[in-house]
Amino acid sequence: MVKKRTNLSDFNKENVPNAKGFTFGIVVSAWNNSITNNLYKGAYNTLLDCGVNADDIRRYDVPGSYELVFGAKIAAKSYPDAIICLGSIIQGETKHFDFVCNAVALGIKDLNIQLDIPVIFGVLTDENIDQAISRSGGKHGNKGIEAAITAIKMAVLNK
Repeated sequence: MVKKRTNLSDFNKENVPNAKGFTFGIVVSAWNNSITNNLYKGAYNTLLDCGVNADDIRRYDVPGSYELVFGAKIAAKSYPDAIICLGSIIQGETKHFDFVCNAVALGIKDLNIQLDIPVIFGVLTDENIDQAISRSGGKHGNKGIEAAITAIKMAVLNK
């Protein structure tokens, strides 16, 4: 039986490796920017809290979630230890949602195969704005925090 948790971003810092000396690229979608900026703040502050120097975090802004994959490809040229992709895709009345979600998920998966560094999927795929708010610093935590912890763990694994 799965234990129900309300805040999915709780973590024990003792279980996270020290990230001092590691570099990170964070690619942020401008679409639904109130959500994605919250995701960015969560990721950025978590990286700092885990030992990353502010100068070792570089932000890349892209227009929408669909462009996260190409943004990550650009970020990889700076040779970071990991890349975090942050976006928010909210269900609308058409199939556009499905196409964008699938393309972004598969694109990030492809980058993980092609590149020699981890590319982290920090993209919210919600049915409505309330769900996005709840997962970007609301009652269910902040997916940006989770993405940063994942990036640290994968960067350490990759070394």
